[in-house]
Amino acid sequence: MRTQPLRTALGAVAALAVTSGPALAASGPFFSLSNTNFIVLLAFLIFVGIILYVGVPKIVGNLLDDRAKTIKAELDEARALREEAQTLLASFERKHAEVTDLADQIVKTAKEDAAAAADMAKEELKKSIARRLQTAEDQIASAEAAAVKEVRDQAIAISVAAAGRVIQDKMTPERSGKLIEDGIAEVDQKLH
Repeated sequence: MRTQPLRTALGAVAALAVTSGPALAASGPFFSLSNTNFIVLLAFLIFVGIILYVGVPKIVGNLLDDRAKTIKAELDEARALREEAQTLLASFERKHAEVTDLADQIVKTAKEDAAAAADMAKEELKKSIARRLQTAEDQIASAEAAAVKEVRDQAIAISVAAAGRVIQDKMTPERSGKLIEDGIAEVDQKLH
């Protein structure tokens, strides 16, 4: 099998060498060892023959096939990684949307709670102010009642003292006897 590619390659090189212009430009017969062009052609053909004999094209082909398989595997891995990245991106976008919705809901709930707490605090403040006002009014009323009672007590005491002095100044023993008798008669009438 190796001889067939060798013959084909040698035939192609020989045809190229014979038909080429510089090979014909050399002086003397072409197939002579003194012709440098022939020596270069011969060396090239031997070199190509050694390469074909050793199997360099097959080795190079295998290396290229291996490299193609490696590149294909890397492309498949890159495609799989890309699909995984797209899946992760979609997952993160969903999670981001969920977190954003949750954050919006938390903010909305917090605002509602704050408004409710503020309303409740206002109501409690109103009730506290009303209780304090009522307590103050009760204390004022109590103080007024105490002041009125104290003024009355003092007025009664002053009146009693003044009446006592007036009675003491105007009371004579006869008059006192007559008042006692009138008082007894009045009590007697009321009892019967």
